[in-house]
Amino acid sequence: MWPVAQSGERAADRAYHLLRREIVAGTIPAGSHLAEAELATQYELSRTPIRESLRRLQSEGLVEVIPHRGARVVDWNSFDVEGIYDLRALVEGFVARRAATRLSPGQVDHLESLCVQMEELTAQADFADVETMSGFAFLNDQFHGGVAEASGADYVIPARNVLVVLPVILQALHNYAPVDVNRSHRHHRELLDAFRAKDPAWAESIMTTHVLSSKTRLMDQVRAKEAVAEAAAASA
Repeated sequence: MWPVAQSGERAADRAYHLLRREIVAGTIPAGSHLAEAELATQYELSRTPIRESLRRLQSEGLVEVIPHRGARVVDWNSFDVEGIYDLRALVEGFVARRAATRLSPGQVDHLESLCVQMEELTAQADFADVETMSGFAFLNDQFHGGVAEASGADYVIPARNVLVVLPVILQALHNYAPVDVNRSHRHHRELLDAFRAKDPAWAESIMTTHVLSSKTRLMDQVRAKEAVAEAAAASA
């Protein structure tokens, strides 16, 4: 399921891919402290590539480096969840619109293979199983990343990476119910139809709907947690 190290891959690149994978999958939770020495031991690398990977992840908005205190995974609870999703909907919609006329048949076929893998992985799955949902998160990231890459909009990719890869976005994948996953599958399939039709407006519309439905789901979870916290505080 997960990518393996390629022959000749730089140590810093390997550290980056390994660490990013675990953050994206939720294996390393939001707010977790990232100790260079511990990571170096875990990944069997020196501290230099670990340090470089942390700087790279910091530029993506996944990690924050605190002076004299080290690094930690960005705490998604500190962000304006609703605002980030609204921005993501605009950016992802724009990216999908551009990709619709630029994706080659081979690229669309690759996106479809990712859809098949996601559907097979989640068929009759236990949605409380961390491994299953981590695999879904990875494949979903590959699908959306493939669309972004095909768009050719290099100037918007850094902003997109921050908005899409932030744990505030990926956290939703670890709290999905079957109905949410099935909706995601349907959106992905309709995106493929729009891409094969090379219809920019259709692709943009579906992608925007896809993102905003995730926003609604996560905001429901955020409000539910806030209500529980308020009730606990009132009864204390």
